[in-house]
Amino acid sequence: MDEERKGNMRLFSERKGLKKVRTEIQIDSMDDALRNRLWNILDFHYWSRGQGTYRDEIAPVMQSFFNKLWHYFFKIPVDTLTLSWSKDYGTIRQYFFNCQWHEVYDFIEFTANNYPNVAINENFIRICNENLESELSAYRFVGGVITQITSETEISEIDEALKTPLKAVTIHLENALKLFSDRKSPDYRNSIKESISAVEAICRLIANDSKATLGQALDLIEGKIGLHGALKKAFSSLYGYTSSAEGIRHALLDEKTTLSFEDAKFMLVSCSAFINYLIPKAEKAKIKL
Repeated sequence: MDEERKGNMRLFSERKGLKKVRTEIQIDSMDDALRNRLWNILDFHYWSRGQGTYRDEIAPVMQSFFNKLWHYFFKIPVDTLTLSWSKDYGTIRQYFFNCQWHEVYDFIEFTANNYPNVAINENFIRICNENLESELSAYRFVGGVITQITSETEISEIDEALKTPLKAVTIHLENALKLFSDRKSPDYRNSIKESISAVEAICRLIANDSKATLGQALDLIEGKIGLHGALKKAFSSLYGYTSSAEGIRHALLDEKTTLSFEDAKFMLVSCSAFINYLIPKAEKAKIKL
């Protein structure tokens, strides 16, 4: 049994019902247990590497990261860095334990994308996701971005689609994910637009027609890759929804249509899954993308 699994085992008092187990997903808040665990993961992966050879010295790699943190994240003068490990570390710790819940997510996301060691960052993301799940957080790292998606299946579909080397597709998916994941002001309307644009992009590549609409591209690729008629009809209908007067693409300024987290999540996951379906189908049909 690995260490993380051991650490997440329910204790005797919880198993016997003598201590209440958390059952509510943390969406608009963060309890002390989750905040403390995230800080510990930061400590294991980063802060334990921060102190230099001499007393109170900052290790060079951490000094470089602190410069980015002060300039891009805190947005305060870099010359306020004291270059004393205990003082600068203390500044970060004070911020972390006093900031708003959503700012904790901002902080760990920034760290995972800016610390100059990819292997450490990848392991940090993996351990964070395990702890976010065990503490019933509604958020996970997906493609390096903290996102409100709780199903592992949904996460894997989006992650797989983001790994495709087809930039015409991934640019739209990355934009959809960022717009969907903004914890202060999510833009569900434009997230949906970007999700369907990602599908349109892959269909254009398969159809070898850069100007085709999604509906036209689906007609072109149906015979090429053996696209099931029901799937074609389903995505044609989705495209019709996003193109109609009450939809998204041609009505971005129409605020009468109320779009929710569930709408944007459905489109992001569905479009990612469809992209993951189309790519191997095109490869089997020997279509070069």
